Amino acid sequence: MPGLIRREDIDEVRSRTRIEDVVSQYVSLRPAGADSHKGLCPFHDEKTPSFHVRPSVGRWHCFGCGEGGDVISFVERIERIPFVEAVELLARKVGVDLRYEDSGRAERRPDGPARHRLVDAHRVALDFYVRHLASDEAEPGRRMLAERGFDEEALARYRIGYSPASWDGLLTELRRHGFTEGEIAASGLASRGNRGLYDRFRGRLMWPIASMTGDPIGFGARRLGEEDRGPKYLNTPETAIYRKSQVLYGLDMARKAISSQRRVVVVEGYTDVMAAQLAGVECAVATCGTAFGAEHVRIVRRLIGDRADPAAGVMLADGSAYGGEVVFTFDGDAAGQKAALKAFQEDQSFAAQTFVAVAPEGMDPCELRMSHGDAAVRNLVASRRPLFEFAIQSVLAGVSLATAEGRTAGLRAAAPMVASIRDRVLRGEYTRQLGGWLGMDEATVRQAVASAARSGGGPRRVEPA
Repeated sequence: MPGLIRREDIDEVRSRTRIEDVVSQYVSLRPAGADSHKGLCPFHDEKTPSFHVRPSVGRWHCFGCGEGGDVISFVERIERIPFVEAVELLARKVGVDLRYEDSGRAERRPDGPARHRLVDAHRVALDFYVRHLASDEAEPGRRMLAERGFDEEALARYRIGYSPASWDGLLTELRRHGFTEGEIAASGLASRGNRGLYDRFRGRLMWPIASMTGDPIGFGARRLGEEDRGPKYLNTPETAIYRKSQVLYGLDMARKAISSQRRVVVVEGYTDVMAAQLAGVECAVATCGTAFGAEHVRIVRRLIGDRADPAAGVMLADGSAYGGEVVFTFDGDAAGQKAALKAFQEDQSFAAQTFVAVAPEGMDPCELRMSHGDAAVRNLVASRRPLFEFAIQSVLAGVSLATAEGRTAGLRAAAPMVASIRDRVLRGEYTRQLGGWLGMDEATVRQAVASAARSGGGPRRVEPA
């Protein structure tokens, strides 16, 4: 194991690295003076920007949580890696050859392989899978992708691959590149059985999952035939570099568009991301085998520059939302409605700038593009509805508004939801709209909303019809 990195090499890495370039890969930064940029702190949950970067001195500081430091400390914290690995990561990016001293007190690494070794293993795997997409064995996979409207250029852009139906094809390749058994096991690219390691992914189409900065850190694998008894989609397990609650597929390609447009479009699958981005919705992303959760919310907020504001969620003249917006595309089924209601109930400040787009006939973006072309995908996003409206109407869909009893039940279910809207102007607007949806006079609805607010407000635990 190497010892301490030479001090002059650390200083060289620090001087060659532009801190604003590194930080902006994780946080949407905006000018805040002659020599300052600001954004939402990535190290604690906040609604107003208190995180500042000063390029002239190479420092960052958050006035909210009090944390601060240089570019190396930022990488340490954001990537959750030790000092030595942070220096090595930056050195690779800026082209500094590091020298080590045998000081007798070598820097200790955490248990397990270094991050860059795990990333390098994924780079080898990615090249391996991409090469095998051209094999005769992968022909059913190429046909499936072609039927979904993806040509060779699209496959190359997204680096789609194929894992051969072999127990040790990738293992042999990784060993040939000098990776140890411990590194291979820790990478998640292999599983361990009674006879040792074997390839985790076999006979599947492979989608590489990248970090926000573009490093390959995992894979999503789709089965091709019914003879494969495994799940339809198989993802990389949790590893030191891959945590599904903190990863969004396509984010590395969508990051710049998200920051400039201040919009994120969340779709449900890998092919949906490809279809949406190729159709011109460049800010499309998807979760990786898990629901859209609190960690994803924090990532999105940092990139769109979300901030708490009385006008959050208000539509501007160009149809966008003040403070940026998040658009969920659902296929209209109960699962999609349930996800919308969960977002409403768990994080209203996020819900205030969240929208829902439901495609006609329950199509997902990939199916919509196949059937109606690129413009239909763009129109789907343009037809988005505010989450508040979608959530309330989802509850009303569970009752019969043709009867007095049904309308009364609808009022009792929806009034607490309207009462929970903290923006007074927005709450008043939805009170009036609820009256129209129910076919009731506004005074009755207003009284029910006020009563719900006095009793604690907040949406009840409701399920979609």
